Amino acid sequence: MALNRKERAEFLAEPHVAALSVDGGEDRAPLTVPIWYQVEDDGNVWIMTGVESRKNELISAAGRYTLMVDRLEPTIRYVSVEGPVVETVPATKDQLREISARYLPEDKVDGYVDFAWKNHGAQVVVRMRPERWVSSDLGTV
Repeated sequence: MALNRKERAEFLAEPHVAALSVDGGEDRAPLTVPIWYQVEDDGNVWIMTGVESRKNELISAAGRYTLMVDRLEPTIRYVSVEGPVVETVPATKDQLREISARYLPEDKVDGYVDFAWKNHGAQVVVRMRPERWVSSDLGTV
């Protein structure tokens, strides 16, 4: 069964790793990679990636991307959301801390943030406004 708006929002609020997909360019399949994401109060989602990464280059060219999030327990459930990029801005250390705290144990966040800020190079936050949804809860098949 398809999830309703509230169920989709609740599911995306959980710290799942998403699969990001974006047009891979001429003669290429879509690029699909795992990525952390964050959901904002207004429903927009954002990711953080390297300024010079292939992801950022492809997202900039396409102007949109898809995130697909799934789980297997307690029921098989997924949400896929696709939409246009509404903003790309330089990432801040506070945003890195926010997204890291979503996924890492509390006692690991500061160490990871310090390491990533020093070693991962310049990052951007890419915000997307959800336009199209595909979702389902397949139960305990």
